[in-house]
Amino acid sequence: MTARVDAVVFDYGGVLTNPVRDSIAAWIEADGIDPDSFSRTLKAWLSRRAQAGTPIHRLETGELTVAEFDTLIAAELDTVDGRAVDPVGLLARLFAGMHPDQAMFELAGELRGLGIRVALLSNSWGDIYPRELIDPVCDPVVISGEVGLRKPLAPIYQLTLDRLGMPAHRVLFVDDAEPNVLGARAVGVRALLHTDADTTRAALADLIPGLSRRPV
Repeated sequence: MTARVDAVVFDYGGVLTNPVRDSIAAWIEADGIDPDSFSRTLKAWLSRRAQAGTPIHRLETGELTVAEFDTLIAAELDTVDGRAVDPVGLLARLFAGMHPDQAMFELAGELRGLGIRVALLSNSWGDIYPRELIDPVCDPVVISGEVGLRKPLAPIYQLTLDRLGMPAHRVLFVDDAEPNVLGARAVGVRALLHTDADTTRAALADLIPGLSRRPV
């Protein structure tokens, strides 16, 4: 028999928002970034084979400021017309097209109405969090740059469990990045790979009595 779910922990970017890739694509087009240079840098700094301590890792744990990271990544990127990449406000432009997904926030609210704890666990790339939307539905809120830890490493999942005060097998984690899903499973947390609001709602409805498979 499957253990009941007492808490659902959501990632932010790409889960409680529209897909981050859409915002990145718009930024690449608007700033004239060579897509290959961005893909190459992302792979070097964030792939599973990346060595510990890359600029992305240090940004996510709060060791680098956004301005410092902007300067570092701008130096790695090329533009399609050979211009230098402007580092000032780079991450702000990259995330300009990201916005909250109303359907996912409604789902979070419905879960709370059913007595399910709802939490947030996010790797931060700066202060991109609309706390006026997040705080009413998510408690605790665990943001990597505030706690000096990052997914997919075990300590940040354990910290989230400690703040929830719940055992791992009663918690479900939802993230749009497979490494983070696997990291949660490695510490005993059930985890779901998010693709869209409808699919995630249907998967949760199979586990949580009373949750509608369609928005109410």
